[in-house]
Amino acid sequence: MAGKSNGGGRHEAVRTDVATPASSHWCWFQSGRWAPAAALVHGGRRGASRRVLTQHYQHILGLVFAVKEINGKPQILCNDSLGFQLYDSHFSASSTYLGSMELLSTPGRFIPNYKCGTQNNPIAAIGGPNSNIFLHMATILSIYKIPQLTYGSAPVLANKIKGSFFHQMFPNRAHQHIGILRLLQHFRWTWIGVLYLDDDNGERFVQNVLPTFSLNGICFDFIQSLPKQGTSSLEDFEKLVEEATGTCRKFMQSSANVLILYGEIQTTSVLGMLLKLSDCQDVLVKTKGKLWILTAQMDFTSLSFQRTWGIDYLHGAISLAIESKEVLGFQKYVQGRNPTWEKEDGFMQIFWETAFLCSLLNSTSYHSFDETCSGQEKLETLPTSVFETSMTAHSYSIYNAVFAVVHALQSLISSKSKKRAMVKEQRQKLLSQVSWQLSHFMRSVSFNNSAGQKISFDESGSLVAGFDIINWITFANNSFLRVKVGKVEPHAAQENIFTIHEDNIVWPNSFNQSIPISLCNDNCHEGFSKRIKEREPFCCYDCLPCPEGMISNETDMNNCFQCPERQHPNNDQDLCIPKSVTFLSYKEPLGISLAVIALSFSFIMVWLLGIFIKYRDTPIVKANNRNLTYILLISLLLSFKCALLFIGRPQPVSCLLQQSVFGIVFTVVLSCVLGKTILVILAFKVTQPWSKMRQWMGKPLAYSIVLSCTVIQTIICTVWLTTSPPFPDFDMQSMTKEIVLKCNEGSVIMVYSSIGFIGLLALVCFTVAFLARKLPDTFNEAKFITFSMLAFCSVWVSFVPAYLGAKGKYTVAVEIFSILASSAGLLISLFFPKSYMILLRPELNSKEQLRRIKK
Repeated sequence: MAGKSNGGGRHEAVRTDVATPASSHWCWFQSGRWAPAAALVHGGRRGASRRVLTQHYQHILGLVFAVKEINGKPQILCNDSLGFQLYDSHFSASSTYLGSMELLSTPGRFIPNYKCGTQNNPIAAIGGPNSNIFLHMATILSIYKIPQLTYGSAPVLANKIKGSFFHQMFPNRAHQHIGILRLLQHFRWTWIGVLYLDDDNGERFVQNVLPTFSLNGICFDFIQSLPKQGTSSLEDFEKLVEEATGTCRKFMQSSANVLILYGEIQTTSVLGMLLKLSDCQDVLVKTKGKLWILTAQMDFTSLSFQRTWGIDYLHGAISLAIESKEVLGFQKYVQGRNPTWEKEDGFMQIFWETAFLCSLLNSTSYHSFDETCSGQEKLETLPTSVFETSMTAHSYSIYNAVFAVVHALQSLISSKSKKRAMVKEQRQKLLSQVSWQLSHFMRSVSFNNSAGQKISFDESGSLVAGFDIINWITFANNSFLRVKVGKVEPHAAQENIFTIHEDNIVWPNSFNQSIPISLCNDNCHEGFSKRIKEREPFCCYDCLPCPEGMISNETDMNNCFQCPERQHPNNDQDLCIPKSVTFLSYKEPLGISLAVIALSFSFIMVWLLGIFIKYRDTPIVKANNRNLTYILLISLLLSFKCALLFIGRPQPVSCLLQQSVFGIVFTVVLSCVLGKTILVILAFKVTQPWSKMRQWMGKPLAYSIVLSCTVIQTIICTVWLTTSPPFPDFDMQSMTKEIVLKCNEGSVIMVYSSIGFIGLLALVCFTVAFLARKLPDTFNEAKFITFSMLAFCSVWVSFVPAYLGAKGKYTVAVEIFSILASSAGLLISLFFPKSYMILLRPELNSKEQLRRIKK
């Protein structure tokens, strides 16, 4: 209908023959005879629908409020006004096609593509809230290049021609996916379930988006489509119930506590019906509740028969919603609606009766209620599950869509007016001829709405905006409250894209007001690392303790790591603490024990040296060169003393002396033993006392052996100390909890050279003594030398594995023990038998006994 004229030259047109806010809506903006008029078409099947969604009535009010606001300000369209028409698509493709073709026909005559006159020529269309409705609408309207705006979920248009006339009052869907991912990552919800509507958008979400979630550490316990609706037979209905029961059991028995519900605006009513199934109710009682994450294209909807059902399953749910602000005056406008006043509102009657469960006087609807409506009922008294008086995100999108079209019209008229002055009739003719050009101006629209929010579109025709993060709080009277607890701002700095206020969130009751945990298994705490289970998603893993010397200081770490060099793990292996500096000290029992042993043997050596000096003229002392005996005793005394150099805090001087003194002293000891062995051999092989060979090969040879060996070792040590001297150093690797202060030997080659020379000398000495072990004599020293060298070599052969197996200061202790043990072995083997004879068996200390040969 053309509508009637209101004051001030403004005009409104409302189609009243379709009077049900039952399903999805889409709207047309058209030019009227007297003024540019906007029309919201709500078409489809004639008669009222029995699937009444009272929540959708606010979408219509959002449009009407925007039109009234524009028409109330003549300066916006230069005294022109807007009109609108409404069509109901009933979520049906056929109804959408029918409404689209009716728009292209002369009013009252269904002849597509035939319009008589300039009245009711469409300027733009607003469709929604479902993507498939808009897709069907675009199939026809894109042919006529009519700009189209969707206020809900938008389809992906493969046809670029259709896309050029397509504008979304919805941000780029990729931003929503990023927001959901950030939400999951923020709360560490890595084990989730996904329920999706089995349509094109749902399939794209599963195939294109969920793999990116997996790449960012999210795993899925299940990915399940919702049962398809629309059965035509009892068999189909039974199959639907069976499928719905299976779906419900799957997500309610899931170990995932967080579930993503990806669907359209009516999907919440489908979820309510799923949870109402008797079998599902049984599972619901036995299992914990779930936390639902809802997408922005969804909103609360329920059919009339669902009104008494509880909505507690939404308590604590988190959803995304298109970024919005409060529009001043809208709530007051809604609360002022009254069926006795709004005669032109063809939707009011069925909405009012369905919402208040009563019948109006002279009602023409199919409803039959026992109570009669007074018409004075208040909308604010209704539970929000039936109707909300505050503007929802979808209504806000419709409100902005109307203003977007108006600003595009302003730009179009302004661009033509610059070329030539136009009167009102010329503007109407212009709009009917070049309305197809409006899409170009729509793409470049940029304005601030009455709430102060900037409205514009990007290159793809999507709204440039972010998302609000909403927390749903439900009450016993089936009302709910939406609390804004965060936002997603895709165009902000990287660190500000995602914002959440955890303290403001109310969680589902089953989680006792604590943040839900949604993991495949418990977190690996500090001190443990993850090990992926075979044939399981990567979010499922075992927790293994960190190896010794390593820590993990965060939950769910993939690998443990080493502490810095100067730190070590605590007992729980979750923290690095400073290492203590340690060395073999005189203040600890081990150091004291080794020092006492070294000093005790030193005193014994002094006592023995005194004995041998006192009894220097006795045969047993004079045998085998007493001067070599004195040198050997003094060398053994120094060997016991040099062990003390290894105890205490390493200093530069002590580090220089440790290995060099040890090497020279032990060289003297072994060379003396070798000289004494050679003297024994010569004493029995050269029997004539006057033999020149005995004179030249006896004592001079022994002295030359001692001197030459000592000179060689001294040269090695001198080169060592000159080129790469030992120095105090810190060993931070061998001990986990300690920094070992030790002497760094400097050149490894020189160390091996010095020790190797001592080892060679010991091997030669042992070999010579072993060959002379059977020489006959009462005081045959070769046997004792053989035994002493056997003990000496055994100690130092055992030293190698013991030294390699020890750590920290215990390596020094092993070396000291080897020095003391080998020196003590020589002392006991060589001097205790002689001391025994000197002190306790003096009768054996005679020349007769010395020369007696055993048979």
